[in-house]
Amino acid sequence: MGSFARPAFFWAGAAACTAGALLHLPMYLHARHMGYRMAGMPVDTPMLTGMLLIVTGVAAVVHGLLPRRSAALRRQVSSVRVRAVDDAPLRPAHAALLAVLSLAVTIDVMKPMTLSFVVPGVAKEYGLASPLNPGGDVPVSWLPLSGIAGTMTGSFLWGWLGDRIGRRGSILLAGVLFATTAVCGAMPSFSWNVAMCFLMGTAAGGLIPIAFTLLVETVPQRHRGWLMVLIGGNVTVAYILTSWLAATLTPTYSWRILWLVGLPTGLLLIALNHWIPESPRYLLATGRTEDARRVLARYGSTVQYGSVVRDAAAPPDEPEPARGPARSGYRGLFAASFRGPTLALTVLAVGAGLMTYGFQMWLPTNLGRLGIAEVSSDRVLRDSALISLPLNVLTALLYGLWSSRRTVIALAALTAAALVALAVLAETTAGHGLTLRLLLLVPLWGISATAAVLAAYSSEAYPTPLRALGTSWAAGTSKAGGVAILALSVAAVAVPPLGVTALLGAVPLALAAVAFALYGPETRGRRLDEIVPEQVPARA
Repeated sequence: MGSFARPAFFWAGAAACTAGALLHLPMYLHARHMGYRMAGMPVDTPMLTGMLLIVTGVAAVVHGLLPRRSAALRRQVSSVRVRAVDDAPLRPAHAALLAVLSLAVTIDVMKPMTLSFVVPGVAKEYGLASPLNPGGDVPVSWLPLSGIAGTMTGSFLWGWLGDRIGRRGSILLAGVLFATTAVCGAMPSFSWNVAMCFLMGTAAGGLIPIAFTLLVETVPQRHRGWLMVLIGGNVTVAYILTSWLAATLTPTYSWRILWLVGLPTGLLLIALNHWIPESPRYLLATGRTEDARRVLARYGSTVQYGSVVRDAAAPPDEPEPARGPARSGYRGLFAASFRGPTLALTVLAVGAGLMTYGFQMWLPTNLGRLGIAEVSSDRVLRDSALISLPLNVLTALLYGLWSSRRTVIALAALTAAALVALAVLAETTAGHGLTLRLLLLVPLWGISATAAVLAAYSSEAYPTPLRALGTSWAAGTSKAGGVAILALSVAAVAVPPLGVTALLGAVPLALAAVAFALYGPETRGRRLDEIVPEQVPARA
């Protein structure tokens, strides 16, 4: 399935990282008699040793994943194209890949979602400024701001990284960082929490764009759209799992346990990478043609060099040099052929970010502001997400069987209207549990469904040389919306009320519906090279 360059370095580094993370646990367990409150505790020797092991281990992992022929990769990667066999049936290999990437997306999304559930506990333990503690000096908003800034950085970084160390290598690196940054749950000071939260966000930010880039290159066209949206809908599953963990574990083990669970989930992601193939495009670009043929045959794909399409079993010729007037890097997304779709996706991404990191991020806090207890708030959000789960299946079917473009338009418009209704009625229904759950239903569904269609559409709307960059741009822009609203929270030393966060998400979603009506190409039922012209960016 395509290994990595120096496996000995990778596995030695992964072992060092795991040992380093485990050495942070004794200090956490030592605080159990104090309700796991660690604020002000001095850093002990095992923790310092663990930090050193983690830094050394991450360096070894990166060295193990770096390709041996990076110069050749930079020369060749933009001229190799991989297309799915559009008429091929789904194979067992597809099913395994979909299952593993579905789990990977769920684990990835749980990281930033955890922020909304740890913020109340963090504010209480460190005496930070929050709606429930307005007398604090330092705003608790610094924590989610750091985490979401990390996810924005990771989204853009992983778009570049996916073409340097490969799709599979990028996911492996994310798994290692997931496991190591779980030590955020054992950090005794708030400043260390902020720093580790940024690193955790960097790991989480790029996995989804890489996963969807890999999916679009392997899944047959007639199944591509609805399957990608269905997997993207795991945002709801992630929210259900996170809220369940918060309601079940935090009363006993404090908010810190929500970070510490990242250690086993990160290790699980590494273990499951056996069922994730390396990108054939990456394998061909690094000269590993035999590995590429095996992957292509398993998934029923073809390779295109320049303008020639060859069967996976046929020996490849030398790739043609990159050509065409299109710009290289992220600038290529704004070339004439892609400017309209990029504009529509950018507006939708901003709306998705404001919903996720403005409205949803502060839901537990704002429900507490309305008089709903912390544990009750977790259960209200979990129940509303459970009710909305079947709607993600409906969204996937509409996207794949009806129209991708019209599904995005309808979803954006409906979610915007629901957010406006919630902004107007939330305070009057705070004491009515069922009514409040129903009001939250469409926005919570809209958050997960918008994230799903954003990831799926952005991976379809660009040609192969720009695909990883396009999905990363959409993901990074969505995080930029979150960074903006969280920065406002820090500047104002206050959390915006529920009505404000709802309206801030509604406005760009309404604009996105208009932008897709004007500029969004239809992707359903079309080959990837038919959606937009296959332009290959010229080398800088």
